[in-house]
Amino acid sequence: MKKLLITAAALLTLTACSKVTLENYEKIKVGQNKEEVEAILGGASKCEEKTMHTDCTWGNDSTNIKVTFVGGKVTLYSEKGL
Repeated sequence: MKKLLITAAALLTLTACSKVTLENYEKIKVGQNKEEVEAILGGASKCEEKTMHTDCTWGNDSTNIKVTFVGGKVTLYSEKGL
């Protein structure tokens, strides 16, 4: 039981510290570079290099922010579950 409570407390702490929030999403603007976005959201959960662009995701499947960079600058961004 004690282990379960410790695990639950750790998960709540991690969730509470998430930078994937609507407030931070609203700080993202077209034209920002990746470093500016990372200053807001931290490191991306995953990035996929494509031929002409890079798609990065912060968060998980149910709650996330996705940003597309072309030439190192934000061109598109979207949110899910915020």
